[in-house]
Amino acid sequence: MKNHPTPRRLAFDMLMAVIVDNESLSAVSPRLLPRLSEGRDRAFAYRLTLDTLRQLNRLAWMRDQLLERPFKGKDMDIAVLLLLGIAQLCDTSLAVHASLHETVELARGFKKKPWAVGLINGVLRNFQRQQSELIQKASQQVALATAHPTWFIQQLQQAYPEHWQRVCHANNEPAALCLRLKPHCDVEAYIQQLPESLQAQAHPNLSHAVLLDSTDVTQLPGFTQGWFSVQDANAQWAGHLLQPKAHERICDACAAPGGKTTHILELSDNQCDLTALDIEASRLERIEENLTRLALTAKLEVADAADTASWWDGQLFDAILLDAPCSATGIIRRHPDIKWHRKPADIKVLNETQAHLLDQLWSLVKPAGRLLYATCSVLPSENTEQIQAFLTRTPDARLITTPITGALDTGFGQQLLPSHSRGGDGFFYALLVKQEMI
Repeated sequence: MKNHPTPRRLAFDMLMAVIVDNESLSAVSPRLLPRLSEGRDRAFAYRLTLDTLRQLNRLAWMRDQLLERPFKGKDMDIAVLLLLGIAQLCDTSLAVHASLHETVELARGFKKKPWAVGLINGVLRNFQRQQSELIQKASQQVALATAHPTWFIQQLQQAYPEHWQRVCHANNEPAALCLRLKPHCDVEAYIQQLPESLQAQAHPNLSHAVLLDSTDVTQLPGFTQGWFSVQDANAQWAGHLLQPKAHERICDACAAPGGKTTHILELSDNQCDLTALDIEASRLERIEENLTRLALTAKLEVADAADTASWWDGQLFDAILLDAPCSATGIIRRHPDIKWHRKPADIKVLNETQAHLLDQLWSLVKPAGRLLYATCSVLPSENTEQIQAFLTRTPDARLITTPITGALDTGFGQQLLPSHSRGGDGFFYALLVKQEMI
């Protein structure tokens, strides 16, 4: 296929990497999006990619209803291009002619498969004729209607019988853009500097958060001066719950990409002694960039947080943030590939890692010190069940009730579910305090 740097071609390339090569979208997009020089083109390519991944199983089902036989492995490129084409035809904001024409033109790039042009054109036009009927049939199957894998729906239904449909709906909507202003910045004054078209507003429950429409944040006032960071509203609760203070010794155990790291420093007026760990050096480089832009200081170490002998200097911490490795099922609307890449077997492995991290890091907390356990997951086995089990085996640990506006109190922590419109992502928080044993 010819390498034409158009938004649709780039969307196709990203989908191939995610669907066929099983790469994560978060790894693919920074590598491929720079091929387009215009920001508007990059945004359109990314939007097409997200839209296709969000409804992947439904699109694949409708595509397959229109085929005489399934594709062979060597023809997965055609299968993926059809997904992209059908996704565009389902988007009423896009011109039908352009969606058809551009998709067929991409097919002309398959020089060794001249038959692909006619097949793709025929299938897409057939889809136009049968679209209403296919969508109606798909709506009768829960997995297709919600565009989620069956195993995940079952877990949501069991955990949140009153909320599972809302979670699925939110997962299929674009995520909100939220800024976290530095504490010294006046929120209302900053909003006045933003274009009215962004419809910016102060967050109702977070003092330094601003919600606005999607835009190129590097062009916003104060970006280079470090006035703000981009951080989901519900992710911002971590810093507020940990309540870092000047001169405290604090560890951010799984720090990348660094949003919570910088927030902790800002809330302590850059006066706490913060050690930020991550197992990958490349991820710490991003934290370093943000620290420089925001004029903040922390000690960065490449280390496995659970292997304390390799990095700990023997001095206990006043506070530890354990933003544990998890399924990331709370941030699906930002990373829809998670729905299709994550498998039930993955959760068991993650549960073991989370429990091991809790046990190892707890031994580094001072008496009367605190550990904040956090995940961007909505699965109870990673959250409430993890904390319940930890409290059972850890007699000097006490859970502190930390009400969060809009969160579900599980009895073992606060569960925030992803919400549509300008709501936040799915996060879980449990604040633990170490008691002095008599």
